[in-house]
Amino acid sequence: MLTRRNFIGTGLAALAATTLAACGNSGSSSSSSSSSASDSAQSQTLTVAASPSPHAEILNNFAAPKLKEQGIDLQTKEYTDYIIPNQVTSSGEVDANYFQHINYLNNYNDENGTDLVGVAAIHYEPFGIYAGKSSDLADIADGAQIAVPNDPTNEGRALLLLQQENLITLKDPDNLEATPVDIAENPHNLQFVEVEAAAVPRQLQDVDFAVINGNYAIEAGFHVKDAVAVESKEGKAVEQYANYIVTTPEKKDDDRIAALVSVLTSDDFKQYLSDTYGQDVLPAF
Repeated sequence: MLTRRNFIGTGLAALAATTLAACGNSGSSSSSSSSSASDSAQSQTLTVAASPSPHAEILNNFAAPKLKEQGIDLQTKEYTDYIIPNQVTSSGEVDANYFQHINYLNNYNDENGTDLVGVAAIHYEPFGIYAGKSSDLADIADGAQIAVPNDPTNEGRALLLLQQENLITLKDPDNLEATPVDIAENPHNLQFVEVEAAAVPRQLQDVDFAVINGNYAIEAGFHVKDAVAVESKEGKAVEQYANYIVTTPEKKDDDRIAALVSVLTSDDFKQYLSDTYGQDVLPAF
């Protein structure tokens, strides 16, 4: 750094001061430009939390290249559970998430005092009943064990599917958050093994049947065609269980999120789903 010690005489000192000021201004301008460029780059980065399959796959393989053409760098953070993606969205660590249906979101908000919002329905993954130690659902044994997700909305969904197959009858046949205590008739005395949704596929070898979330079925290598029973598309499935892009109220009108929604509700995306997942992942729009 130039100081007065470097110069002899008032004139040289003044010249040095002028030079130093010029350098200072130049550095400030450069810093400001750099900061501005950094802010601009940051504003075009969109970070989304997602389940690995199919959500992160969809974001990385389909959405990211499309958004890159629009100058948006899509960054995907993968999570294997259903809690952390909402937590990091609320905290602002990510801009949005993509893994849950609207009933799960509503239940999460109620239980945690949060106000996350669903921006748009994107796709639907059919719930299926998969064979474990038994394979004939029509001739299910008395006392058969069935693994189901233990979170309120997905357990209710599993029981609705079992009701659809006439294996049980719920006290309220339309109860989306039913648990085994809400069963009115259980003629086969079915036994329910309630575990975290992600763990249900791992229970399959130890139970007669398992009712598995679509995303976890895909991760485990199962497909709708492998299931012994699948949700009826004419029922509540698409309306109630479509997966949403979710964010905070402050970001619900964010241009980057709007661009993501546009990409994921396009005809090209419908074709991508059909080509990539067949009947395992269906458009919800």
